[in-house]
Amino acid sequence: MKQKELNEILRLHEMWLNDKEGGKRADFQQNNLQDANLRGALLGLANLQYADLRNANLQDANLRGALLGLADLQYADLRNADLRHADLCDANLRHADLRHADLLDTDLRNANLQYADLRNANLKDADLQGVVWDFSCFPLWCGGAYFKTDVKLLRQLAAHMCTLECDDDEWLALKEAILPFAKKSHRAEDLGLLDREKL
Repeated sequence: MKQKELNEILRLHEMWLNDKEGGKRADFQQNNLQDANLRGALLGLANLQYADLRNANLQDANLRGALLGLADLQYADLRNADLRHADLCDANLRHADLRHADLLDTDLRNANLQYADLRNANLKDADLQGVVWDFSCFPLWCGGAYFKTDVKLLRQLAAHMCTLECDDDEWLALKEAILPFAKKSHRAEDLGLLDREKL
């Protein structure tokens, strides 16, 4: 896609977000823009809230700095989008639909993924350190493995695991071993882990 065409779409989308006359939602499924090629695009200043970016090629795109009030992808539809090697560091992806998105080797450090839907998203080799995961749909499949994370997510996963009921002796021993680690999760109190009687 030519930069001039992209700039016009973004301009009209900004108008649409601000309820200005003549504004139009960015919809890359219309006007023969299916599988829109935005490879390497510099979108760090774009407001893409609610944008329809399904199937878009965003490989190597720069969407850095969204939490600083620049690019914003809240509620964006990124289903099946190709985000390989993209820079989404600090991205605001709250409520974004990332189902089946390819996030291979994507930089998502400190991104906000609250309420995001990551079902069947490929996270292999992505950097997800410092990500806010609360209330997101975590991809529990093979594509949701082998990414870089931090201890906060591990504690959160351990905390949720410790709430599960299973009478297998091996699991009970493991649960007892990881409980002190799980109690350090920011969700431990909400899950009742700090009250030993609830386990």
